[in-house]
Amino acid sequence: MRFNFGIVIFILMGELIQSTRKKGSQSEKIAFDYLTKNNFSILNQNWRSGKYGEIDIIATDNSSGKLVFIEVKSRSTSTDDAKELVTKNKQRQLYKLAKSYLYLNGKENCSCRFDVIAIRINKEGNKLEHIRNAFYK
Repeated sequence: MRFNFGIVIFILMGELIQSTRKKGSQSEKIAFDYLTKNNFSILNQNWRSGKYGEIDIIATDNSSGKLVFIEVKSRSTSTDDAKELVTKNKQRQLYKLAKSYLYLNGKENCSCRFDVIAIRINKEGNKLEHIRNAFYK
């Protein structure tokens, strides 16, 4: 009997992608619940703009009135690992997306900031860290 390892790898990668998406959805739900309980109004989730990609959550911080672009990252090891995933390239991408959002919504002069929500999800439980003004352009 012969195995077609290409098919086996494809199936395993498909399961990995599904698992990663499920974990991402779970993380974004945790972040959404946290934000709504902490005086944020959610405006958009998974907002896309052409070739630039996606912003996980766009919200208004009701305590400051600022528009907030939020990147949600999760890991099973620690929140530090999750924070490190927001690289300079990812920051540039988020900045371009934010500029596009502001332009398309007529909010070019709006006060805004970039936050990161880092989440650890594992058997020991979930831990969330909210980093306000995580980076600047």
